[in-house]
Amino acid sequence: MNARNEPSIIIVGAGPAGCACALMLAQKQIPVTLLEKATFPRDKICGDALSPDVMNQLKQISEELAKTFFTLEDKFPIYGGWIITSDAQSLKIPLVHNHKQLNAYICPRMIFDNFLFEEVSKNDHITVVQNCQVNDIVRKEHNIILNTSKGRYQADMLIGADGAQSVVARYLQARKLDKKNYCAGLRVYYEHVSGFYEKNYVELFFFNDTMPGYLWIFPMNDGKANVGIGMLSSHISQKKINLKVVLQKLIETHPQLKDRFKNAKALESIKGFGLPLGSKKRRLSGDRYVLTGDAASLIDPFSGEGIGNAIRSGRVAADHVQACIAAGDYSADFNKQYDDEIYRRMWSELNISRRIQRLLRYPVILEYCIKKINRNKKLRQFFMDTMEDKDQLKKLLRPGFYWELLTKG
Repeated sequence: MNARNEPSIIIVGAGPAGCACALMLAQKQIPVTLLEKATFPRDKICGDALSPDVMNQLKQISEELAKTFFTLEDKFPIYGGWIITSDAQSLKIPLVHNHKQLNAYICPRMIFDNFLFEEVSKNDHITVVQNCQVNDIVRKEHNIILNTSKGRYQADMLIGADGAQSVVARYLQARKLDKKNYCAGLRVYYEHVSGFYEKNYVELFFFNDTMPGYLWIFPMNDGKANVGIGMLSSHISQKKINLKVVLQKLIETHPQLKDRFKNAKALESIKGFGLPLGSKKRRLSGDRYVLTGDAASLIDPFSGEGIGNAIRSGRVAADHVQACIAAGDYSADFNKQYDDEIYRRMWSELNISRRIQRLLRYPVILEYCIKKINRNKKLRQFFMDTMEDKDQLKKLLRPGFYWELLTKG
């Protein structure tokens, strides 16, 4: 305990989940210590896409935070998505809801994460410790002990927000890699990629060589592009796929890509990252701890997007920590309420995305659906609406939706 006999709340990880949790706790005037292994600004290998949901989550933390984000210069507005298949079937989905353009951006994680970190760093209720590597975590009866490169910390409540390779999850849950619910991704920044759609759309290529997964090209400021590929880890392992070789071969030889990359120049070496997918329910908490963001495996199984859910889970964690303090209860049984609330808010969407991901093993199904959606205005409007209202995805659980997909248009 500290001098004021307040509970010791420690967050490990200063990415979007950890920063969101810290900011929400600070709003409640609950002191928190934030431990971060890196020194900001730091890169985070990612597609860099900030969906409309990310914008909504920032507003949920505070309107002022969202307004500050909009002043950032190094972000590129995105107005829609473009899905392309091997047989040149394509579907353009504008980011419009009720005739209003939605806010979405490509913003390097070096910039976006540092923006959140700076907001955290200037808050009097948050103590930030950078370059702090957690070496060991020991759960005691009345607290959790963290032995770090910056010394020993005691937590009455610990929030794991330390990403796909979560130290908190490894020590407190002995979690191992689950290849069936994990995606491997590669990213490389390019310049001089040509042929972008003039309306600033992100491009998702579902080629036979990438499924189950996709290759992406995301436009950025200054004529640059975020280029990458993601694929289910179990498929990579089963087929003994070298993802770097696949990415390079597609860029250099595929009819839909090779001319666009003829004069392109890579600005870095190809970098890899892992995405723990939210395609199955897991235990997200235990005695005196909860997991958030990628540490909680909350990445969308279809799109691979995780920033919105990371911020959302950080907000939920902050509310739950406040409830723990009020009840004086940090037990596993009490913390189960956090798991329930996370999945109450997110499982329908994650479950639907999991089903779509499984369908991607059959390219012919995706191509058939694209043809139908292009012919059916109602279906097109439905997918546009899901960009703003995630509850719309629940319609995918209704048999009537598939009847309409099969019989109309």
